[in-house]
Amino acid sequence: MNRTYLFLLLLLTLCTNGCKEKSRFAIDTRHCPTVEIKRFDRDLLQLDTARIYDGTQKLYSDYPDFFPAYISNVLGADASDTATVSGLIAGFLTDTTFAPVNRAVLETYTRTDDLNRKLSVAYAYLQHYFPEVGLPEVYFFVSGFNLSIMMTDKYIGMGTDMYLGADYPAYQQLTYRYMVNNMKRENIIPDLVSALLFREFRMGDTPNRLLDNMLYRGKVLFLLSVCMPDEQAEQIIGYTTEQLEWCNKHERQIWASVIDQKHLFSTDVFLIRKYVNDAPFTSTLSQDSPGRVGTWLGWQIIDSYMKNNKDVSLQELMQENDYQKILENSGYRP
Repeated sequence: MNRTYLFLLLLLTLCTNGCKEKSRFAIDTRHCPTVEIKRFDRDLLQLDTARIYDGTQKLYSDYPDFFPAYISNVLGADASDTATVSGLIAGFLTDTTFAPVNRAVLETYTRTDDLNRKLSVAYAYLQHYFPEVGLPEVYFFVSGFNLSIMMTDKYIGMGTDMYLGADYPAYQQLTYRYMVNNMKRENIIPDLVSALLFREFRMGDTPNRLLDNMLYRGKVLFLLSVCMPDEQAEQIIGYTTEQLEWCNKHERQIWASVIDQKHLFSTDVFLIRKYVNDAPFTSTLSQDSPGRVGTWLGWQIIDSYMKNNKDVSLQELMQENDYQKILENSGYRP
């Protein structure tokens, strides 16, 4: 075996393992407009508590839409009562419980250039394929672990104190371990874009079967993967590497189990939740499984459908709510 052949074999192996297949929906985003995340969280946390009233008035001025909504949803106060609001803000900023959390937010999110870029790419894809979809402004905020997202037609707010890292000490007492895995910086933009997609693209008036729920969520994940082409599959669905590997390894058994148990066309709400809702594991399958395996399975079926129907556009996919038709034309054979 000569050196040239060995070199070519090595190059082929590296490309096979390390090169991500380019989607047929890929667009050039090198010069797409930059979407700047508005740093309400930083401006709030850096207020001078000795001049809290003046600082609060500046927040009213700088964030005329978002700050009143923040006051209502996070502080539970009347936005017009500026004196009370100033007092609540001062109390939050000097609270010894949340002071270290707020410092961690400023340290973790000192710079957001990488997040701005991810968001800009996702917005560029949505603008390209779905120009009718409104692209809301994006704000970061903190809430003392009270809220992770706020959304209206005009804006999306993401709670940065809910994305400080899976190993952040306070999270261990705050919530379940299976939820903590996604409370990290890498997940904040996928979670944001996912929330926008679920808001914009509704399930439709279809029979509420497990099949419909799986494939609807699968469509959203497929579109999310298109809009965020540089993200790994783990980030798209919010799995650990080990969880994704388990699904890939047991894909045939997962599908066989759903069919054998006659769950695919079930309309049992509680059964459907077991497949698509967050949980330590998918109880209908195995305690070794991750939660939301039904959602992952729906993504695989949609991926097969789009690979086997290259004439179907993204717009047609998101408009198609006949999930029986999608399944029959998917050619899905794990």
